[in-house]
Amino acid sequence: MKGPREEIVYLPCIYRNTGTEAPDYLATVDVDPKSPYYCQVIHRLPMPNLKDELHHSGWNTCSSCFGDSTKSRNKLMLPCIMSSRIYVVDVGSDPRAPKLHKVIEAEDIHAKCGLGYLHTSHCLASGEVMISSLGDPKGNGKGGFVLLDGETFEVKGTWEQPGGAAPMGYDFWYQPRHNVMISTEWAAPNVFGDGFNPADVEAGLYGSHIHVWDWQRHKIVQTLPLQDGLIPLEVRFLHNPDAAQGFVGCALSSTIQRFYKNQGGTWSVEKVIQVPPKKVKGWLLPEMPGLITDILLSLDDRFLYFSNWLHGDLRQYDISDPQRPRLTGQLFLGGSIVKGGPVQVLKDQELKSQPEPLVVKGKRVPGGPQMIQLSLDGKRLYVTTSLYSAWDKQFYPDLIREGSVMLQIDVDTIKGGLKLNPNFLVDFGKEPLGPALAHELRYPGGDCSSDIWL
Repeated sequence: MKGPREEIVYLPCIYRNTGTEAPDYLATVDVDPKSPYYCQVIHRLPMPNLKDELHHSGWNTCSSCFGDSTKSRNKLMLPCIMSSRIYVVDVGSDPRAPKLHKVIEAEDIHAKCGLGYLHTSHCLASGEVMISSLGDPKGNGKGGFVLLDGETFEVKGTWEQPGGAAPMGYDFWYQPRHNVMISTEWAAPNVFGDGFNPADVEAGLYGSHIHVWDWQRHKIVQTLPLQDGLIPLEVRFLHNPDAAQGFVGCALSSTIQRFYKNQGGTWSVEKVIQVPPKKVKGWLLPEMPGLITDILLSLDDRFLYFSNWLHGDLRQYDISDPQRPRLTGQLFLGGSIVKGGPVQVLKDQELKSQPEPLVVKGKRVPGGPQMIQLSLDGKRLYVTTSLYSAWDKQFYPDLIREGSVMLQIDVDTIKGGLKLNPNFLVDFGKEPLGPALAHELRYPGGDCSSDIWL
């Protein structure tokens, strides 16, 4: 937390489903207020293929290898959620101008792992890199894990025991002092890939469980059903490596669930936050969920942050008592219920009136807050507005036409509270090849959601 202030961030930008026939690329953005290039994309690294759907990213090594002088955080892993490729990007040679180091083709992963549709990347204390899958090579649900050699980036096989994958996959986080890993579920790629169909929820095709794995034996030991827990996406243990608890954000139910270890060594889960749906007209369904799509814990485990992508608000909760999170900050940054839009709110348990549209530096912001990243000192929150290209196209067609944005929020770390920085805007609608969809943010030195401590 006492490290230097962030000066650049990396974020994948997506052209799949936008109508622009160009490869996705890794953008490097200058976030140093003292720089003449502040708020500008200073470098773009295009991938060698079309329609990969870059999504999340991770590192070749991180805090799980702390103290190993042979390791250097110099490669950014870019798994593709649709093409199933993995790009290894060299950010060490010149952090301000990344270059492609290696391409791992989908066929290699299919043949050695029987997995595809890749999502979260974490580095392990062993020096290996582990990447979660959402499906098998044909797009059916399969929540397994690809293991890569951390030096050569050769595909080694699966982390889980043969035949031991979860029925669905998405995110994961491990906590070795408790010999545990927790994984979550979105849906089979064949289900979510082209857009959201509410009938698929009725048919039970979306995730509603979290899986507890034995970290040493590489197998599932418990599967926990979630009450009001449809589509559990991002999972975060507390950063303290002794902590035996954490949180998962359930998108469709718009709940935050706390999971924790019992005295007997088993694990349980309880709902600790519920964002009530809003009764609406002029939308896909008569009730609109908040749609909690990303969650973060500050490095000191004091604050929990999450985004409601559809309602349009970003929230900060004090989690000093993790069983009773307390709302300390809330900010509306666009969303589906803004005044003057197509949606009319008929009944709202939280707001007295629909929020105003957000205009930053003259640009009306399309979409809603989605991916979030916190500065190491906890004082700045960065936000992007794209979720996944097919869902962007369905829920926020403006995003496809105008591109996503990156915003910055000032955080009160003493009393709590969030305030928009009116002078910060990165407008991906003005990219050279056309409007792009910018996604997850990473700092060169690691951050709240990339690093696990042992």
